[in-house]
Amino acid sequence: MIKALYTSATGMNAQSTVIDNTANNLANINTNGFKKGQADFQDLLYVNERTPGAEAFQGQQVPTGLQIGSGVRVAGITKVFTVGELVNTKNPLDVAIEGDGFLQVTLPSGELRYTRDGALRLNATGNLVTSDGFLLNPTINIPPDAVSVQIAADGTVSVVNAGATATTSPVGQLTLARFPNPAGLAAEGRNLFSESASSGQSTLATPGLNGAGFLRQGFQERANVDAVTELINLILAQRAYEFNTRSVRTSDNMLQATSELIR
Repeated sequence: MIKALYTSATGMNAQSTVIDNTANNLANINTNGFKKGQADFQDLLYVNERTPGAEAFQGQQVPTGLQIGSGVRVAGITKVFTVGELVNTKNPLDVAIEGDGFLQVTLPSGELRYTRDGALRLNATGNLVTSDGFLLNPTINIPPDAVSVQIAADGTVSVVNAGATATTSPVGQLTLARFPNPAGLAAEGRNLFSESASSGQSTLATPGLNGAGFLRQGFQERANVDAVTELINLILAQRAYEFNTRSVRTSDNMLQATSELIR
C-alpha cells in the first residue's frame, strides 16, 4: 500500500507535466511558426517477484511472471514539425515555408539560430531582419530606391527600382537549413531554435530543391496547434490526474483500516 502511494505520485507528476505542455501549446496558438510539443511516456522499473519463464518444477516454466510496476515518467517532449496553416497577410516582406526547412539568422554574438517565423522586416540600413532585429543569413539588403520587393518560391529576392519600373533586379537569395532530426533542435524562445547533438548538423538548400520546402511571399505560417485536440488532451490529463489521486485516497484508507486493527 505504501508503494501504491509513490506509484500514484509518479502518475500525478506525469499528468501535471502534460497539462503544462498543453497549456504552452494553447498559449502559442497564434504564434508564427510555433510547433506543438507532444509528451512521451515510459513505465518505470518493475519489482520482479517472479520472472516470466522461471522454473516452477523440474522441466516446467511458469507461463507468466509476477512483476509490479513502479509508475510512469515523462520520457520527453517531442516537437512536432508538421506545417501549420498558411495565412495570407498581403505583406510583401512576410514569407512562409511550405514544407521542410528553417530560415537561418545571425545573433549579435555571431551565433546561428533557426526559425520558421517568416515575419521579415527592414532595419535602418535596409537589411532583412526578424521581428527582433536579427539579420538573415546570408544577409539581404534592399536598396533605398526600391519601390517593391518580390520573393520567388525558390527564394530569389528581387526589387523594382524607382528609375526602372519595367525591370526587376535580384538582390539576394534566401536559403533554408534542414536537419536530419528537427525534433532534436533546442527551443530557445523568440521563435528560435539552436542546433544540438541530437538534431545533427544543418545542410543549406535552395527552397524547392533537395527536400526543402517552397517559399510563399505574403503569407505567414501559423502554429500547428489544433485547439480541439489540445482541449481533449487537457481533459484526459485532468481525469488521469484525478484517477491517481483516487488511488492515493484508496491506499490511505487501507492504511487507516490496518492501523485501526491494533487499537
